[in-house]
Amino acid sequence: VGLLAAMYALRMAGLFLIFPVFAPYAQQLSGQTATLIGVALGAYGLTQAILQIPFGIASDRYGRKPIIAIGLILFALGSAVAAMSTSIWGVILGRCLQGSGAISASVMALLADLTREEQRTKAMAIIGVTIGASLIGSLVAGPIVDNAVGVSGIFWITGVGAIGALIILFTALPNPTRSAAPERERGAALFLRLLGDAQLGRLNVGIFVVHLMITALFLVLPRILMDQMGIVLADHWKFYLLVMLSGIVAMVPGLAWANRDGRMRSVFIGAIALLVAAQATLAAAFQSPIWLVAALVAFFTAFNLLEAMLPSLISRLAPTRSKGAAMGLYGTSQFFGAFVGGALGGFLNGHIGVSAVFAFAACAGVVWLLLALTAPAFQLLSTRTVRIGRLSATEAKRLAHELLSVAGVSEAVVLADEGTVYLKVDAHVLDEQALRRCLPAG
Repeated sequence: VGLLAAMYALRMAGLFLIFPVFAPYAQQLSGQTATLIGVALGAYGLTQAILQIPFGIASDRYGRKPIIAIGLILFALGSAVAAMSTSIWGVILGRCLQGSGAISASVMALLADLTREEQRTKAMAIIGVTIGASLIGSLVAGPIVDNAVGVSGIFWITGVGAIGALIILFTALPNPTRSAAPERERGAALFLRLLGDAQLGRLNVGIFVVHLMITALFLVLPRILMDQMGIVLADHWKFYLLVMLSGIVAMVPGLAWANRDGRMRSVFIGAIALLVAAQATLAAAFQSPIWLVAALVAFFTAFNLLEAMLPSLISRLAPTRSKGAAMGLYGTSQFFGAFVGGALGGFLNGHIGVSAVFAFAACAGVVWLLLALTAPAFQLLSTRTVRIGRLSATEAKRLAHELLSVAGVSEAVVLADEGTVYLKVDAHVLDEQALRRCLPAG
C-alpha cells in the first residue's frame, strides 16, 4: 500500500510541484501569452481527464502492471520534453505527454487487487493521506526546489521519480492473483448509469470546481505575492507553509464535526460556501495583504476539508458493483477541472485581469453550492464483506434476493464462485438477527 501510495503521490506531484513557480518561469519562454501559460499549467489535467478511463479499462483487459508501466514511461518522456523546451509550445507538449500517463485509476485498481475487502478502507485512507501530503508538500517545496535547480530541474526530478517508480513496480510489488472488484456491468452502459446518478454527479462537479479553483489561483498568486507583498519567489514557500498549516489546523474541528451523526451535509455545504467567500474576497481585495492572507487561510481550510471528504463520499455512495468506475469518473472530473482552471484562468488574466480570475472561480463555486443545497441528505452506508461457501448461480441469486429483504440492507452482491457476499447496510436500522439467519455458514 505504501508503494502504491507513493506512485499515486508522484502523479499529484507532477501536477502540483510546479504550480507555485510555473507562471513566473513561463514568462521567459518564447511565444508565451497569459492564455498559453494557463494552458501549459492545465494541459496535464486535460490528457489525464481524457485517458483516465481508457487506461483503467485497458488495465482490466491487459493487466495492471503493463498499463501502469506505459503510463510511467509516458510521464518520464513528457518530463524530459518539458525540461528541455525553451518555448511555451514545447512545455505544453511536455505537459500533455506527462498527463497522458493516466495511471491513477489503474493504481487504485491494483490496490484493490492486492488488498482484502476488509482492509481496503484503511488502504484507501492511506492513499488519501499520501495524496494530501503530496499536495501540501509540493506547494511548499516547489519554490525551494526551483531556487536550487530551476523549473527545468523540477521536470527532470519528476521524470527520474517516474523511472524509480517503474523499477519499484516490477521489483517490489507482488503480482495480483485476482481482481477484487465485484463489477459485472461493463462499457458504456455502466458509465451512463453512473453519469445519471445525481449524488455522484454533484460530487464529481465538486472535485472539478475544487481543482479548477486551485489551478486558477496559482496562475496569479505568485505575481501577487511578489508585487503586493514584496516576497521574492525563493521565499514563497514560507508564505505557503504558513497559510496551509493554518488551514489544516482550522480544518480539523470541521472534519471532527462532520463525522458526527447528521452533521456531514452541513459541514460539506459550509466548506463550499467558505470556498466561494474566499474567492469573492480575493476578487475584491487581493491588493490588501491582510485580506489576502485571511482569504487564503479560509480557502485552504475549505480546500483541505473537501479534499478529505470528497473521496470518502464517492466511495461510500458509489454502487458496490461500480466503485472502480465511479472513482475513474471522479479522477477524470478532477483533472479536467485543473485544465479548465488553467486555460480559462489564463485567458481571463490576460484579457481582463487578476480580479476576473478570482470572480470566475467564485462563480464556479456558486454553481456547485446551488447543486449541493438542492441535493438530498447523504445516505451514507457501511460496507460489509462476508465469506461463505461456494454456491450455485441459482443459490446465489436466491440469497441476494433474501438479503435485500432484510431491514437495513441497501445492496447485496453475491459472488457464487468466490463464496463472497458484499453488502451495503445502514447500521442504524440493520436487523442483525435477520441478517445472520439469511447467511449460510462459510
